[in-house]
Amino acid sequence: MSFEYRLTFNDFNQSLRKNKLLGLKCGKCGGYTCPPKLVCHECGGSDLEISQLEGRGKIVTFTSSYLAGLGREVETPILIIMVELAEGPWIMGNLVGFNPDEAIVESLIGKPVALTKTRMFPGDAYSGGQEVQGGIARPTFTLTRSW
Repeated sequence: MSFEYRLTFNDFNQSLRKNKLLGLKCGKCGGYTCPPKLVCHECGGSDLEISQLEGRGKIVTFTSSYLAGLGREVETPILIIMVELAEGPWIMGNLVGFNPDEAIVESLIGKPVALTKTRMFPGDAYSGGQEVQGGIARPTFTLTRSW
C-alpha cells in the first residue's frame, strides 16, 4: 500500500502565510488532522481531504520562553501555546498580545484563542539552516471572548 501526502508541508506553510489554517478531514472517521500527516491521527485512515480549519480553539497548555534559538533572539520573551482547535486536533503556536510574565500568574489554560496574522521566520540552526522560500510560518494566536 502506498501513501501520498494530500497536504505537503510547503502547501501548509504557504496557507499559513496567508493566515489560513489547513488540515485534513478523514473520510473514514470524520476526524481532522493538523498539522498535516500521511494518515489520520484518530484512526490511521488514508482517505484524507484538505479542509480549511476555523483557526479557533482553546489553550490546553503553555510555557513562557526567555531563551531563543540561534538567530531568533529578537523573539524573546515568547509564549508558546498548545491549542485544541474547534475541529479537534491540537497545534502548537505562539500567543501574542499578552505579557509572558503575567502568564505565570494568570492561568491561560482553557482560554479561547483565534488565529491571527502569522509570523514568518527564516530557517535556523535547528532546522539544518534550510531556508524555506519566504520563511517558515508559525501559527500565531490572540485571546478572544469565545470559540
